[in-house]
Amino acid sequence: MDWNWQVIFDHIPDLLGGAVLTVQLVVVSGIIGLFLGLVLALLRLSKSWLVQIIPFLYIFFFRGTPLLVQIFLIYYGLGQFEAVRDSFLWEPVLSQAYWCAIIAFTMNTSAYLAEIIRGAIQTIPVGELEAADAIGMSKWQKLTRITLPRAFGIVIPAYSNEVIFMLKGSALASTIALMDITGVARTISARTYTLMELFFAAGIVYLLLSWVILFVFGRFEKRMNRHTSYVPPDVVTRTIP
Repeated sequence: MDWNWQVIFDHIPDLLGGAVLTVQLVVVSGIIGLFLGLVLALLRLSKSWLVQIIPFLYIFFFRGTPLLVQIFLIYYGLGQFEAVRDSFLWEPVLSQAYWCAIIAFTMNTSAYLAEIIRGAIQTIPVGELEAADAIGMSKWQKLTRITLPRAFGIVIPAYSNEVIFMLKGSALASTIALMDITGVARTISARTYTLMELFFAAGIVYLLLSWVILFVFGRFEKRMNRHTSYVPPDVVTRTIP
């Protein structure tokens, strides 16, 4: 097999253009999914089963079905309902592949993040919450000043893994004709008959994006959990004569 390096060099700008769309999909769905996942996690922690049942079913469905099926259900399935086609959301949102991918990725990642955040909240030491109650904090103050900051410090490593999974899962956006990294590689390789070269280059781009994500989250985790690496100053001892 003859390896064609030139086709890689010629189409690097096209792959980088696809990387822009990939990053958009990951960032937008990741941010919205984080907030939605937080809401779902708080609902799952409710003491009332009536409050828990809807987020439980939501999480069960989106964690238990493949992301590709979810994309197809949203992009192809919603258009089967006349009420959806007649709604004000059809033309600007639900008929567009880009927004359908955002919706699918957001709903999928929010289900995973909800369980990650719920687990992080449950691992917060009880003593810290009792101390907040002892000094008279309200439930909102305890949530915003103790529970959420501590939970986010705990959840960062797992959240970075979820973002990496979402980056790799974003390759499925090409199945609904979006020109992300995989979509660009597949289109060019079909035209030039250089499948190995183009997908090798696409894999390198994904690796570079993964490294950037890990680096950013590593710095953020170090910042958020800086208290864990605190070294107290040396205590100068005096000898009493």
